[in-house]
Amino acid sequence: MAITAKDVMALRHRTGVGMMDCKKALSQADGDTEKAVEILREKLKGKMDERSDRPAGEGALALAKGDGAIAFIELKAETDFTARNDAFVEVAQKIADMALVGPAGEITGVSDEITELIDNLRITTKENISFARGIKLVGSKVGGYVHFDRKSGAVVNGEGDLADELLSGISMHITASVPTPKGVDQDSLPASEVEAARQSAINDAKASGKPQEIAEKIATGKLRKWVDENSLMGQIYLREMDAKKPIREFMPKDSKITSFFRYQVGETGGEAAAQ
Repeated sequence: MAITAKDVMALRHRTGVGMMDCKKALSQADGDTEKAVEILREKLKGKMDERSDRPAGEGALALAKGDGAIAFIELKAETDFTARNDAFVEVAQKIADMALVGPAGEITGVSDEITELIDNLRITTKENISFARGIKLVGSKVGGYVHFDRKSGAVVNGEGDLADELLSGISMHITASVPTPKGVDQDSLPASEVEAARQSAINDAKASGKPQEIAEKIATGKLRKWVDENSLMGQIYLREMDAKKPIREFMPKDSKITSFFRYQVGETGGEAAAQ
């Protein structure tokens, strides 16, 4: 079968592979485009595997939300240029969509379908593309937010009369807040850090030379401030900064946030907290 320049160009556009390699693959496949794609995939996958030890510190986050569930994933790349590419963003969203119909909890492995999507990206971008991590939350009240640059985001799970707008707003707060909340409230803060903050407050109060009773009140106040600064419910709600009120005051009666996860592209692990 004669291989035309149009055929070669079409294959190159589809795969991102050089013209000569596309022409050779089409010749081997007797003009069958699908077979040519498989030939290129097998040929170039080996070369891409050799790149798997190259650092991939860039990437993109993606969210997918359905009825009573939300999926949140990170796809890694070597360069920001690739991470901002439409094809890369599209694959990240497809993976999130697939995760949404998968089992709840941490996503520890990827399906053959996801692997194929990633392999195709690795071939076309010639970069070390990999699935970094993901989580699927299930519940009657779930929400999420990804920043416009797709570099940071968060998802939350809650109970009670929580509007989607509030869940989205709290997710945005978790994404942007400095410091990042370490827990939902005091009970879910790391016990070791609470104790360290308590001891620091006590030591500062004693060093002030105040009487014991006053020193204890100072220590209690400092610890309360530390808890508010580091717990989600105690932080000033960023979406309503003018109100200068903590998130707990925006929560409807008998409602609560039960867990949250925050991702930042390139970090080794996400910030997570559960009540």
